[in-house]
Amino acid sequence: MNYTLHQLQVFLKITQKQSITKAAEEMFLTQPAVSIQLKNFQDQFSIPLTEVVGRKLYVTDFGKEIAEAAESIINQVHAINYKTLSYEGSLAGRLKISIVSTGKYVMPFFLSDFINSNKGVELSMDVTNKSKVVKSLENNEVDFALVSVLPKHLKISRVELMENKLFLVGSSKSKIKGKINKKLFEQLPLIYREQGSATRAAMEGYIKENNLPTSKQIELTSNEAVKQAVMAGLGYSIMPLIGIKNELLNNDLQIIDVKGLPISTTWNLIWLSSKKLSPAATAFLEYVRLEKEHIISEHFNWFQSIK
Repeated sequence: MNYTLHQLQVFLKITQKQSITKAAEEMFLTQPAVSIQLKNFQDQFSIPLTEVVGRKLYVTDFGKEIAEAAESIINQVHAINYKTLSYEGSLAGRLKISIVSTGKYVMPFFLSDFINSNKGVELSMDVTNKSKVVKSLENNEVDFALVSVLPKHLKISRVELMENKLFLVGSSKSKIKGKINKKLFEQLPLIYREQGSATRAAMEGYIKENNLPTSKQIELTSNEAVKQAVMAGLGYSIMPLIGIKNELLNNDLQIIDVKGLPISTTWNLIWLSSKKLSPAATAFLEYVRLEKEHIISEHFNWFQSIK
């Protein structure tokens, strides 16, 4: 056996993502590079680690056991690195955060200076929908989560970060201008996020609260996909303002004035109340509490001005 730490890391990521393409994207590698690492790793075992059925990759039972061992080895290596840095007087450790998909427009600004100032802290940030974010928090897989809707079934602590506003948006080429009434709204083809998305829940809540029957519906699985569909003229959607800054500035999208909008919620950084935070997580939490107003002022002034 002559496998490398890098091969273990690549194989573990493949098993977690169940996809060579997704593993390559997350590790900032090319797909061929990941495939080569997988082949070189597989060549050291006589039993298959993965198999492809149709066009989908599956991890064999043996592969799952090797992945567990790989994760243990990688964690031990991280522990050695953290202990070395701690002896040198540097803050060290892994910071694991799960965020809802629109949070990718928010969370990096609250992380950047902290991560750059603490080279010994390794960041792992998963971007997914609300239901998966809450599940990872519930399973104690992460230190923090970023959500705009608080989970009611968990005992959590939180820091409020900033306001989250959702508007009805359409293509700038749409003939609809100015404020629209309920009757016209009912005729709009609406584009939804998938089930489990907080944006979808907010959109459905608004429609139910205002007793709005809807016509044609389209469902897409990411905010980027919804945004592109709206710009192309496929329909209209209620979207978080935070994710459409450039499209508004470029006149690709327009905000449509309608009664009851915008919907206003709050971005919250949350963690399990019972969780014992690591030194890195504790330091990050203190940083956020001290710096959040400055970060909002520096990076989100444009956001505050649109009402």
